[in-house]
Amino acid sequence: MTTFSIRPATPQDVAHIHSMIVELAVFEKLEHLVVATEALLHEGLFGARPSCEAIIGEEDGEVVCFALFFHNFSTFLTKKGLYLEDLYVRQSHRGKGYGTQMLTRLAQIAVERQCGRFEWSVLDWNEPAIQFYKAMGADILPDWRTCRLTGDTLDALAARRA
Repeated sequence: MTTFSIRPATPQDVAHIHSMIVELAVFEKLEHLVVATEALLHEGLFGARPSCEAIIGEEDGEVVCFALFFHNFSTFLTKKGLYLEDLYVRQSHRGKGYGTQMLTRLAQIAVERQCGRFEWSVLDWNEPAIQFYKAMGADILPDWRTCRLTGDTLDALAARRA
């Protein structure tokens, strides 16, 4: 019988998480954007000032999925929220309910920490994920778009005089 368990990530999980980040990028056709290294990931998760957290899903002791998340803040609610940056289940382990269990655990963490929201983004072409999230009770917000500055554009805006 197969057993599935969820636990907080440890420094020993960094290589597994990194490899799944690369797999996720390939799936999303965004591998050209990945500059993540194991060292940078370790610093983000376990450095002197961690900026994110992760949970790991294991099937019979094998790491098969991860979720990376952090806290944000809602000015309207005046409460912190939980933002899911990435949830990934290895292709060979999909359809077993692991994604549902991971989202459920994250919702539990949000409630335990008294978060006002639990949010994440989904690519507009990823219809299976959209349907999965809807089935979990998530609202897909049609009026919101992600805005992003990176690299040279971030540097250019930062260099502007106010």
